[in-house]
Amino acid sequence: MIVCAGNNETFDFATPIGVGLIDSAINLTRLMIEEQPDSIVFVGSAGSYGTYKPFDIIESSAAGNIELSLITGSAYTPIDNTIYHDNVSRETSIMINSSNYITTDMEVAAEYQKLGLELENMEFFSILKVAENFEIPAYGIFIVTNYCDENAHEDFIKNHKEAKALLSQYIKDKN
Repeated sequence: MIVCAGNNETFDFATPIGVGLIDSAINLTRLMIEEQPDSIVFVGSAGSYGTYKPFDIIESSAAGNIELSLITGSAYTPIDNTIYHDNVSRETSIMINSSNYITTDMEVAAEYQKLGLELENMEFFSILKVAENFEIPAYGIFIVTNYCDENAHEDFIKNHKEAKALLSQYIKDKN
């Protein structure tokens, strides 16, 4: 099953499941119960913490849910906030960070990179957690639309249409 976020990020070959961690988890769980797929592929856009540039396409099976408060030392979590799905190597995986907030500060982005995170996508952590719960393989295919800096939103808007077209072609070529 191929899924995507929704709203303005839809693809003719993917089922929209909602934007953000909560809606995507609820709607993907509903789909899992109704459709019972044997695997999940999530497709969408991502912001770069610095290493990857706009229009790079990255595949990953690793995600984190690392919030700014962890970086500032003002919070902790008792739950496991990273997931390496399908037995991917922690050393070779590109870690995608998921939050309901978009990073707009390059200094914060650099701190995320120090923790091993490279990109951010609002939904991916919940996708992998749902797949883990249903014990099926899952991974994501992402296209970078912007850097996580003060121009993040403007660059996302400017690059989104072309990024969606490039990602669609990549998926179609991959079959």
